Amino acid sequence: MTTSHAAGTRLAVAPDWLALVREKVEGLSYGVVQITVHDRKVTQIERTEKTRLDAAPSPPTRRDRA
Repeated sequence: MTTSHAAGTRLAVAPDWLALVREKVEGLSYGVVQITVHDRKVTQIERTEKTRLDAAPSPPTRRDRA
């Protein structure tokens, strides 16, 4: 999206949804930001965040003890 300046130059203006996408991505370590478009317009932004746990050794099973 662009807008005209009084001097006739064109300045790039970020659409409102772009700021929302940036906000969703900030601080996201693992996950997905999904943008839904309908009729060439962004209609929905979803953020799915995953929490990763450190792999801890599993307790011994009965088979391991024998």
